[in-house]
Amino acid sequence: MAAEAHMYEKESSGIEIYPPSEANGDFSDYTLKDENQHEVFKKEEGKVDFRTTGWLRASGIMIKVQFALGVLNIPSNLYVLGALPGSLVIVGYAFLNTYNGVLFGDFKLRHPGIYDVKDVAYVVGGPVLREIMAALYMIGCAFCVASSCVGLSVAFNSLSHHAACSVWWSFMSMMVIAVGASFRKFHTIGWLTWAGFLSMYVSVFIVVVAVTTLSRPVAAPQTGPYDLGYHVIGNPTFETGMTAVTGIFVSGAGAPMNIQVISEMRKPADYRKALYLCNVIVNASYLTFGLVIYRWCGKWVASPSLGSAGQTIKMVSYGIALIGLFVGAIVYLHLAAKMLFVRILRDSKHLQSNSVIHWTVWLASTFGICAIGFILGEAIPIFNYLIALTGSICFAPLSLCLPPAAWLLDYWGYWKGTFWQKMFWAAQVISFLCGCLVIVGGTYGTVKQIVQAYADGTIGKAFDCADNSNSS
Repeated sequence: MAAEAHMYEKESSGIEIYPPSEANGDFSDYTLKDENQHEVFKKEEGKVDFRTTGWLRASGIMIKVQFALGVLNIPSNLYVLGALPGSLVIVGYAFLNTYNGVLFGDFKLRHPGIYDVKDVAYVVGGPVLREIMAALYMIGCAFCVASSCVGLSVAFNSLSHHAACSVWWSFMSMMVIAVGASFRKFHTIGWLTWAGFLSMYVSVFIVVVAVTTLSRPVAAPQTGPYDLGYHVIGNPTFETGMTAVTGIFVSGAGAPMNIQVISEMRKPADYRKALYLCNVIVNASYLTFGLVIYRWCGKWVASPSLGSAGQTIKMVSYGIALIGLFVGAIVYLHLAAKMLFVRILRDSKHLQSNSVIHWTVWLASTFGICAIGFILGEAIPIFNYLIALTGSICFAPLSLCLPPAAWLLDYWGYWKGTFWQKMFWAAQVISFLCGCLVIVGGTYGTVKQIVQAYADGTIGKAFDCADNSNSS
């Protein structure tokens, strides 16, 4: 195998390279063997202990990473694709994103010196790939913060009846997000993630129930005949179809973030339990909530979807969802800032101390990345385009291309093994190529629609005070 060529080689990044485990994925003794020998965060007296997260809290973090924005974007994508193709896309990406999460987790446990997705890229492709993937990851998280700022500005506009400029609401949201993300440990913010998930779940459930009680969608003409726009099979153009497919994909593309969560778990071998619980809850909710809202709202569904049942329900649902929207952005920002923080202070005495340098680097990371997210949100202030662009440019390379590439590095010899080993090897190659299609097609389609939206006035000017919500 390829990994045997660099067995136990100490790389310049501090990452220990190991061959695949002979235990066929059984990492039950991982914490006993490697607790302090290879991990970035050491358990030592006098140092800040970052590895304190249990598997249930880890699962809550993973759920909040995905459920915060994805559930608000699914119904409008179902309108573009149609109920049947859209459902198949949701189920297909649910399986693929879960599988790639397993690949990332196992790769992390086989190579315990890895802290985040950037380190995976270094092992796979060297320093150039590491820098590319690190940039995509932080930009992707910044886009997610931007989407949250857009969603929060819509929420505050709805609750206050536009009492202030949307830019002001976004700026205020940015400051709260930056402060919340500045708590240093996942363990500290982990309990918030379950509260955030429940707030989002309840708010969307209220909308789901509300739309089924209406005789016709609130955005549709209230008298006379009208076209609901519900289709079992849609008729999208290439551009609109790829944007919708990419939007669904990124709604569950949390695998790259999971590596950092593993790095702060008390028992990394419990990662799969956390991953499976997360993906079952998230994807079952996507499928059921998305289909119900689309069935009753059709083409009149709003994006974000919380505005689909009228002003009163919109205010109630956004009021309940505020915690979830804030917590989701806090988790995204924390992940990006932690990557930058570890990159700057890795192997330094300041990494796990309470020094001035430690806190300066940490706070500069959280507030700096959050400011970038705020600027991006005001530059492209339409929710579904932000989500799709994040998926195609940033998370398709990270979630669809990198996991199979990492697997192929360790198991390259499978291409000449047994029949099933060859099939497994071929599946990784196909998964990699699917990622390339989403990168090219999704980016092309989304950029074309953004350009058209600016041309026809669907998107207002940058830093405009207008509401940033839209209907499909």
